[in-house]
Amino acid sequence: MIQVPRDDRSVIGQWWWTVDRWALGAILAIMAFGVLLTLAASPPAAERIGADSFVFAKRQFIFLPIALALTLAISLASPRHVRRLALLVFCGSVVLLALTFVIGVEIKGARRWIAVPGLSSVQPSEFVKPSLAVISAWLLAQSRAERRAPGYILSTLLVGAVLALLLMQPDLGMSIVVAAVWAAQLFVVGLPMWVAGFGVVGGAASLVGAYFVFSHVRSRFDRFLDPSSGDNYQVNTALEAFMNGSLFGRGPGEGTVKAQLPDAHTDFVMAVCGEEFGLIVCLIILGLFAFVTMRALQRASKETSLFITLAATGLGVQFGLQAAINMASTIQLIPAKGMTLPFISYGGSSALAMAICVGMMLSLTREHAGLREAV
Repeated sequence: MIQVPRDDRSVIGQWWWTVDRWALGAILAIMAFGVLLTLAASPPAAERIGADSFVFAKRQFIFLPIALALTLAISLASPRHVRRLALLVFCGSVVLLALTFVIGVEIKGARRWIAVPGLSSVQPSEFVKPSLAVISAWLLAQSRAERRAPGYILSTLLVGAVLALLLMQPDLGMSIVVAAVWAAQLFVVGLPMWVAGFGVVGGAASLVGAYFVFSHVRSRFDRFLDPSSGDNYQVNTALEAFMNGSLFGRGPGEGTVKAQLPDAHTDFVMAVCGEEFGLIVCLIILGLFAFVTMRALQRASKETSLFITLAATGLGVQFGLQAAINMASTIQLIPAKGMTLPFISYGGSSALAMAICVGMMLSLTREHAGLREAV
């Protein structure tokens, strides 16, 4: 077993003794469950399209090691380098996000992907989320430090522009995540109550507006409130999978419902987990996501640097909220929403974007991170 002395002043040595090793261990455990569930859920999906049974698994096993390496590499970075990386990722992903309207691939009525030869497709909005959280944090922190800095205005403009692009695709779920992360940062930085109230009213009005403007949103809400009003095949099938699995599951590879669930390897991967491994394992996975999120928020609250506090809060909220939306929609606690479960659902864009998210989160929540920052 390799041991790193506490007085080791190398980059790796300092990283090992300052990084949140508990959060890192939980993230590695989530990735391990991702490997297991990809093997369990992807073969039926591949067979339905006439492909090799393990084509999705093979692709995911390329992306997950890259995601792990990316997470570890970014976690070594200083806050200054995290900001620079976020700026580069944000600029590139916004350009690609705009290009989806020109060269994007339309799937189920939405243009969210750009086809890349050999890599299936890329979803730019996945990369916008973590980078925007860091940039917004920097702008808000600068605005608080320098009273005349237009940080609030610039942050609002950037978030507004991204939300406009997302809604044009349309992608309401991703828009909600971006808005919720920004709202969490505004709450932490401190705003007058009337501004917070205006934001709550504005958010509620936006949801009502989306209900009347987007037919797919209206359909999902109607089916959620009244299941008999439309097709709830995937959600009902997912619930059947959970019932079949009970507490301890039917066993690895013994699930039958996954063969009838079109999105079993992506949006409804937890249903496969519920059927084959049972409620206990599902709760363990839920606990891992909650643990990583709470560790990020706990460490962020102890920071003396406002930028690090805001950025770590935004990244932690994003990680936890995306997982919560995926799992809640699977068991019909909220209207169905196509959103991947970080590091577990199949998807290269999601795996790499989440690697950037947790890598930056681990970097910013390292002990004494504020002493490493050169603003």
